[in-house]
Amino acid sequence: MDGRLGTYKWGTLARKIFPEHWSFMLGEIALYSFIILILTGIWLTLFFDPSMSETVYHGPYAPLQGVVMSDAYASTVKISFEVRGGLFIRQLHHWSALTMIAALSLHTLRHFFTGAFRKPREVNWLIGFLILVLAIVEGFLGYSLPDDLLSGTGLRIFEGITLAIPLVGTYLQMFIFGGEFPAHDIVPRFYSFHILLVPGIMLALTVVHLILVFYHKHTQFRGPGRTENNVVGQPLVPNYTAKAGGFFFMIFGLLALMAGIASINPVWRFGPYRPDQISQGSQPDWYMGFLEGALRAMPAWEFTIAGHYTVNLGVIIPAVVVPTVMATVLALWPFLETWVTGDKREHHLLDRPREQPVRTAFGCAFIALYLVLFFGGANDILAERFHLSLNQITWAVRIGVFLVPALTYIVTKRICLGLQLRDRDKLLHGRETGRIKRLPHGEFVEVHERLDREREYTLLSREIPEVLPAPEPEHDGVPNPRSRKQALRHRLSRWLFGGQVATPTPQEMQQALEHHGHAPDGHAAGGELESSGHGSASGT
Repeated sequence: MDGRLGTYKWGTLARKIFPEHWSFMLGEIALYSFIILILTGIWLTLFFDPSMSETVYHGPYAPLQGVVMSDAYASTVKISFEVRGGLFIRQLHHWSALTMIAALSLHTLRHFFTGAFRKPREVNWLIGFLILVLAIVEGFLGYSLPDDLLSGTGLRIFEGITLAIPLVGTYLQMFIFGGEFPAHDIVPRFYSFHILLVPGIMLALTVVHLILVFYHKHTQFRGPGRTENNVVGQPLVPNYTAKAGGFFFMIFGLLALMAGIASINPVWRFGPYRPDQISQGSQPDWYMGFLEGALRAMPAWEFTIAGHYTVNLGVIIPAVVVPTVMATVLALWPFLETWVTGDKREHHLLDRPREQPVRTAFGCAFIALYLVLFFGGANDILAERFHLSLNQITWAVRIGVFLVPALTYIVTKRICLGLQLRDRDKLLHGRETGRIKRLPHGEFVEVHERLDREREYTLLSREIPEVLPAPEPEHDGVPNPRSRKQALRHRLSRWLFGGQVATPTPQEMQQALEHHGHAPDGHAAGGELESSGHGSASGT
């Protein structure tokens, strides 16, 4: 390979170092799923007919014989039953889409909880977040193309959301659908967006995203030998390339196995879309479940302006305001932290989630809100399967939207602070060994051992941002013109970084080592660790 391609002449590109951690695979899963989506999508375009023209079905699936349907739905059924391998490719395409969005979501959360979005990666964070949003949009577009009863119901909801947008809703509806619902242009238009526009933008953003990853170098967790100026890991060629190639085929094989044995989106069971019908227990793909739950939980509030213009809050708030606010807060969080701290340094070492209790608690509360809305979107199925009242489930979701995230925030923050206290205790008193020792006066204690040096270094190298001081209202009788801004930054800084558990000082570590029988140089003094009674009373 080197003789033909000159791989070792690529220089820094070929020798680019990538750290090793299991969480870094989440981004790779998303990338490999995207590649599989492109491959299977190209194959499906050869057989799919994006037309709303009506036809009568005369294929091998008996329950649909003589049924009037669109060419889009007929071609989807034909792919499933008449094209060799068609159903397998359809299901592989669908499973890959679900897997990609799931991996992107977890990848985004990994960056959020570890602080990988800090300088110089703020722009790359926005690019990755935009890729996630576009992936959700792309999934909805592809989900709507077969023109079956389930996807048509989703399109009907989308049309209702569009119409509820104040002032421009009706114009947007006519622009998107090309006429009164269901019209005849929606599937061809969505098809063009699905196979050209959105994936083209996603592919371009993915290339830019990967280029910036190479340029900024990869983040890594703290540890011996790891600094802000280096990366510890394996080179791109040949180590990482070989591992990544094998991982790609593992993902491909697993998705193929799922596509071969697990049915998904059986459109022939739903039948073609008819405006006067709806499937009982219909559910969207999981990534749209929170939107469904928000719509079901929101009361039917509305008011009228000037006696003739109706503002439907029951749709605008759950379907427009809530998703927009959630996306905006998550996208702009890196800039909030930078503004509060005023930190302009580059950060290449990652935080552990427990080291930033407020950020971690906020992220978990965000997930809790999403899950409450997600389960709210299945309130009819939950009521049927568990023999519960639909009204009670709806009210539980309405209350849970406010209560569950707040409780999750409080509990998560306390857990993080508790873990910080445990880390401090391990540094000062060592780890529990499970060995019980009886002292001469009869007391039983558990023997503790000092942490290994690598673990100890990782815990001691934690950096705690300082809380900004409160602003002075005036200086020498002159009012402070920036007092409001500084007061806001002070309050936000105290919220984000206040109350954390400090790491032991060098003096405290030295006293702990001397107390427990360690030599001043930091090494155990010849077996004194165990014989000194280094431990605590049994049961503490």
